Amino acid sequence: MKKYLAEFIGTMTLVVLGCGTAMLVGCDAANGSGYLLTALAFGLTIVAMAYSIGNISGCHINPAVSLGVLLSGGMEVKEFVCYVISQCLGALAGSGLLALIFKLGGVTDKTGGFGSNGLGGVNGSALAGLLVEIVLTFIFVIAILGVTSKKAAHGSFGGLVIGLTLVVVHILGIGLTGTSVNPARSIGPAIVAAIGGKTDAIASVWVFIVGPLVGAAIAACVYKALEGSKK
Repeated sequence: MKKYLAEFIGTMTLVVLGCGTAMLVGCDAANGSGYLLTALAFGLTIVAMAYSIGNISGCHINPAVSLGVLLSGGMEVKEFVCYVISQCLGALAGSGLLALIFKLGGVTDKTGGFGSNGLGGVNGSALAGLLVEIVLTFIFVIAILGVTSKKAAHGSFGGLVIGLTLVVVHILGIGLTGTSVNPARSIGPAIVAAIGGKTDAIASVWVFIVGPLVGAAIAACVYKALEGSKK
Protein backbone atom coordinates (compact mmCIF):
# COMPACT_ATOMS: atom_id res chain seq x y z
CA MET A 1 0.00 0.00 0.00
CA LYS A 2 2.92 2.36 0.62
CA LYS A 3 3.87 2.20 -3.05
CA TYR A 4 0.36 3.07 -4.18
CA LEU A 5 0.09 5.93 -1.68
CA ALA A 6 3.43 7.26 -2.94
CA GLU A 7 2.14 7.15 -6.52
CA PHE A 8 -1.04 8.96 -5.46
CA ILE A 9 0.92 11.71 -3.71
CA GLY A 10 3.46 12.02 -6.52
CA THR A 11 0.85 12.34 -9.26
CA MET A 12 -1.20 14.78 -7.22
CA THR A 13 1.92 16.91 -6.71
CA LEU A 14 2.74 16.81 -10.42
CA VAL A 15 -0.72 18.06 -11.35
CA VAL A 16 -0.82 20.73 -8.66
CA LEU A 17 2.58 22.19 -9.54
CA GLY A 18 2.59 21.55 -13.29
CA CYS A 19 -1.01 22.29 -14.23
CA GLY A 20 -1.22 24.93 -11.51
CA THR A 21 1.69 26.82 -13.04
CA ALA A 22 0.08 26.62 -16.49
CA MET A 23 -3.19 27.93 -15.07
CA LEU A 24 -1.41 30.84 -13.40
CA VAL A 25 0.96 31.98 -16.16
CA GLY A 26 -0.80 30.82 -19.31
CA CYS A 27 0.71 28.91 -22.21
CA ASP A 28 -0.34 30.73 -25.37
CA ALA A 29 2.16 31.06 -28.22
CA ALA A 30 2.65 34.77 -27.59
CA ASN A 31 3.81 34.13 -24.03
CA GLY A 32 7.15 32.36 -24.27
CA SER A 33 7.83 32.75 -20.56
CA GLY A 34 4.66 30.80 -19.80
CA TYR A 35 5.94 27.97 -22.00
CA LEU A 36 9.22 27.75 -20.15
CA LEU A 37 7.78 28.17 -16.67
CA THR A 38 5.25 25.40 -17.26
CA ALA A 39 7.86 23.09 -18.79
CA LEU A 40 10.17 23.70 -15.84
CA ALA A 41 7.36 23.18 -13.33
CA PHE A 42 6.57 19.72 -14.70
CA GLY A 43 10.22 18.73 -15.07
CA LEU A 44 11.41 19.99 -11.70
CA THR A 45 8.46 18.34 -9.97
CA ILE A 46 9.57 15.02 -11.44
CA VAL A 47 13.08 15.67 -10.11
CA ALA A 48 11.73 16.43 -6.62
CA MET A 49 9.46 13.38 -6.58
CA ALA A 50 12.18 11.08 -7.96
CA TYR A 51 14.40 11.88 -4.99
CA SER A 52 11.57 11.74 -2.44
CA ILE A 53 9.35 8.77 -3.39
CA GLY A 54 11.61 7.07 -5.94
CA ASN A 55 12.94 4.66 -3.34
CA ILE A 56 9.38 3.72 -2.35
CA SER A 57 7.50 3.25 -5.62
CA GLY A 58 10.02 4.02 -8.35
CA CYS A 59 8.26 7.36 -8.92
CA HIS A 60 6.36 6.40 -12.05
CA ILE A 61 3.48 8.87 -11.37
CA ASN A 62 2.40 8.18 -14.95
CA PRO A 63 0.48 5.19 -16.40
CA ALA A 64 2.59 5.34 -19.57
CA VAL A 65 5.78 4.93 -17.55
CA SER A 66 4.22 2.07 -15.59
CA LEU A 67 3.25 0.40 -18.89
CA GLY A 68 6.82 0.73 -20.11
CA VAL A 69 8.10 -0.85 -16.91
CA LEU A 70 5.48 -3.63 -17.14
CA LEU A 71 6.41 -4.50 -20.73
CA SER A 72 10.09 -4.44 -19.76
CA GLY A 73 9.43 -7.04 -17.08
CA GLY A 74 9.83 -4.69 -14.15
CA MET A 75 6.42 -5.24 -12.53
CA GLU A 76 3.44 -7.59 -12.44
CA VAL A 77 0.07 -6.91 -14.08
CA LYS A 78 -1.76 -6.65 -10.73
CA GLU A 79 0.77 -4.11 -9.48
CA PHE A 80 0.48 -2.18 -12.75
CA VAL A 81 -3.30 -1.91 -12.39
CA CYS A 82 -2.99 -0.65 -8.80
CA TYR A 83 -0.35 1.88 -9.89
CA VAL A 84 -2.61 3.25 -12.64
CA ILE A 85 -5.60 3.54 -10.30
CA SER A 86 -3.48 5.36 -7.72
CA GLN A 87 -2.06 7.71 -10.36
CA CYS A 88 -5.47 8.59 -11.81
CA LEU A 89 -6.94 9.23 -8.36
CA GLY A 90 -3.93 11.39 -7.50
CA ALA A 91 -4.37 13.45 -10.68
CA LEU A 92 -8.07 13.88 -9.95
CA ALA A 93 -7.31 14.97 -6.39
CA GLY A 94 -4.69 17.43 -7.64
CA SER A 95 -7.10 18.95 -10.14
CA GLY A 96 -9.81 19.21 -7.52
CA LEU A 97 -7.38 20.94 -5.17
CA LEU A 98 -6.45 23.44 -7.89
CA ALA A 99 -10.12 24.13 -8.61
CA LEU A 100 -10.70 24.83 -4.93
CA ILE A 101 -7.65 27.10 -4.58
CA PHE A 102 -8.41 29.13 -7.71
CA LYS A 103 -12.10 29.46 -6.81
CA LEU A 104 -11.51 30.49 -3.20
CA GLY A 105 -8.76 32.89 -4.23
CA GLY A 106 -10.68 34.35 -7.15
CA VAL A 107 -7.71 33.59 -9.42
CA THR A 108 -8.19 33.46 -13.19
CA ASP A 109 -7.36 30.16 -14.87
CA LYS A 110 -5.42 31.33 -17.93
CA THR A 111 -5.71 27.92 -19.59
CA GLY A 112 -9.48 27.97 -19.33
CA GLY A 113 -9.61 24.28 -18.47
CA PHE A 114 -7.52 23.53 -15.38
CA GLY A 115 -4.45 22.86 -17.50
CA SER A 116 -6.21 20.17 -19.51
CA ASN A 117 -4.75 19.05 -22.82
CA GLY A 118 -6.28 19.97 -26.16
CA LEU A 119 -5.88 19.82 -29.91
CA GLY A 120 -5.96 23.55 -30.63
CA GLY A 121 -2.27 23.67 -31.48
CA VAL A 122 -2.77 21.05 -34.22
CA ASN A 123 -5.97 22.67 -35.54
CA GLY A 124 -8.20 20.05 -33.96
CA SER A 125 -6.56 17.10 -35.71
CA ALA A 126 -6.83 14.01 -33.51
CA LEU A 127 -4.40 12.16 -35.79
CA ALA A 128 -1.76 14.88 -35.44
CA GLY A 129 -2.34 14.98 -31.69
CA LEU A 130 -1.91 11.22 -31.45
CA LEU A 131 1.34 11.39 -33.40
CA VAL A 132 2.69 14.18 -31.19
CA GLU A 133 1.89 12.27 -28.01
CA ILE A 134 3.27 8.98 -29.34
CA VAL A 135 6.58 10.58 -30.34
CA LEU A 136 7.02 12.65 -27.17
CA THR A 137 6.09 9.75 -24.89
CA PHE A 138 8.44 7.43 -26.77
CA ILE A 139 11.32 9.86 -26.14
CA PHE A 140 10.38 10.29 -22.48
CA VAL A 141 9.86 6.61 -21.67
CA ILE A 142 12.91 5.30 -23.53
CA ALA A 143 15.00 7.83 -21.61
CA ILE A 144 13.54 6.54 -18.34
CA LEU A 145 14.17 2.91 -19.24
CA GLY A 146 17.75 3.72 -20.17
CA VAL A 147 18.45 5.77 -17.06
CA THR A 148 16.91 3.20 -14.71
CA SER A 149 18.65 0.24 -16.32
CA LYS A 150 20.97 -1.66 -14.02
CA LYS A 151 23.75 -1.04 -16.53
CA ALA A 152 23.25 2.74 -16.61
CA ALA A 153 26.24 4.71 -15.35
CA HIS A 154 24.34 7.74 -14.10
CA GLY A 155 25.15 7.52 -10.39
CA SER A 156 22.60 9.53 -8.42
CA PHE A 157 21.66 11.78 -11.36
CA GLY A 158 18.90 9.59 -12.79
CA GLY A 159 16.08 11.73 -11.42
CA LEU A 160 17.64 14.88 -12.83
CA VAL A 161 18.02 13.33 -16.30
CA ILE A 162 14.38 12.21 -16.29
CA GLY A 163 13.17 15.61 -15.14
CA LEU A 164 15.16 17.47 -17.78
CA THR A 165 13.83 15.11 -20.45
CA LEU A 166 10.30 16.00 -19.39
CA VAL A 167 11.20 19.70 -19.63
CA VAL A 168 12.42 19.21 -23.21
CA VAL A 169 9.33 17.34 -24.41
CA HIS A 170 7.14 20.02 -22.83
CA ILE A 171 8.99 22.81 -24.62
CA LEU A 172 8.00 21.28 -27.96
CA GLY A 173 4.65 19.79 -27.02
CA ILE A 174 2.98 22.63 -25.10
CA GLY A 175 2.20 24.58 -28.26
CA LEU A 176 0.83 21.48 -30.00
CA THR A 177 -1.20 19.48 -27.47
CA GLY A 178 -0.34 21.05 -24.14
CA THR A 179 1.95 18.02 -23.66
CA SER A 180 0.43 15.06 -21.90
CA VAL A 181 2.79 12.05 -22.19
CA ASN A 182 0.85 11.01 -19.08
CA PRO A 183 -2.76 9.72 -19.25
CA ALA A 184 -3.42 10.39 -15.55
CA ARG A 185 -2.23 14.02 -15.86
CA SER A 186 -4.78 14.43 -18.71
CA ILE A 187 -7.69 12.56 -17.14
CA GLY A 188 -7.74 14.53 -13.86
CA PRO A 189 -7.94 18.05 -15.32
CA ALA A 190 -10.34 16.93 -18.09
CA ILE A 191 -12.82 15.51 -15.57
CA VAL A 192 -12.68 18.59 -13.33
CA ALA A 193 -12.98 20.86 -16.39
CA ALA A 194 -16.02 18.88 -17.56
CA ILE A 195 -17.63 19.20 -14.14
CA GLY A 196 -17.10 22.95 -14.51
CA GLY A 197 -18.88 22.93 -17.87
CA LYS A 198 -15.92 22.75 -20.27
CA THR A 199 -16.76 19.55 -22.10
CA ASP A 200 -14.33 19.89 -25.04
CA ALA A 201 -11.48 18.74 -22.79
CA ILE A 202 -13.19 15.46 -21.96
CA ALA A 203 -14.17 14.92 -25.60
CA SER A 204 -10.55 14.74 -26.74
CA VAL A 205 -9.06 13.11 -23.66
CA TRP A 206 -8.92 9.73 -25.44
CA VAL A 207 -6.08 11.10 -27.57
CA PHE A 208 -4.05 11.73 -24.43
CA ILE A 209 -4.70 8.24 -23.13
CA VAL A 210 -4.08 6.26 -26.31
CA GLY A 211 -1.12 8.32 -27.58
CA PRO A 212 1.05 8.06 -24.44
CA LEU A 213 0.27 4.37 -23.95
CA VAL A 214 1.17 3.54 -27.56
CA GLY A 215 4.35 5.62 -27.31
CA ALA A 216 5.34 3.87 -24.08
CA ALA A 217 4.70 0.42 -25.55
CA ILE A 218 6.87 1.22 -28.58
CA ALA A 219 9.61 2.60 -26.32
CA ALA A 220 9.61 -0.57 -24.21
CA CYS A 221 9.83 -2.82 -27.28
CA VAL A 222 12.56 -0.74 -28.91
CA TYR A 223 14.60 -0.52 -25.72
CA LYS A 224 14.37 -4.28 -25.15
CA ALA A 225 15.51 -4.88 -28.72
CA LEU A 226 18.41 -2.45 -28.40
CA GLU A 227 19.46 -3.85 -25.04
CA GLY A 228 19.21 -7.39 -26.39
CA SER A 229 21.25 -6.59 -29.49
CA LYS A 230 23.91 -5.04 -27.27
CA LYS A 231 24.20 -8.30 -25.36
